[in-house]
Amino acid sequence: QVQLVESGGGLVQAGDSLRLSCVASGDTVCISAMGWFRQAPGKEREFVAAVMWSVGNTYYADSVKGLFTISRDNAKNTVYLQMNSLKPEDTAVYYCAAAQFSGTYYSAVYYSDHRVYDYWGQGTQVTVSS
Repeated sequence: QVQLVESGGGLVQAGDSLRLSCVASGDTVCISAMGWFRQAPGKEREFVAAVMWSVGNTYYADSVKGLFTISRDNAKNTVYLQMNSLKPEDTAVYYCAAAQFSGTYYSAVYYSDHRVYDYWGQGTQVTVSS
């Protein structure tokens, strides 16, 4: 089992930056990848970014490329999401997720699928005012 705890959300103005953190605990040695998803009111959960835990390859949704950066600190079992130039449409609950699987996959399509992930955090609210 893996437990995930997100932090760093809040209320900001358009153009501001935020950094989300997600700390993993428990059976972290088996983590293969970690990702961030978000869900706005009335919308489906959508992929934001993911990082391969061992090699560090990163993948992004087209909507956040060049604006958001995902990174990880393996020693701290922590993944970060640096969000710059935030827009009102970035308002959502942001969820951290962890995946455990065999093999190595280098595919944005693979990591964007929420079914890949086995564990989810409780979410952190990000609100961007115009």
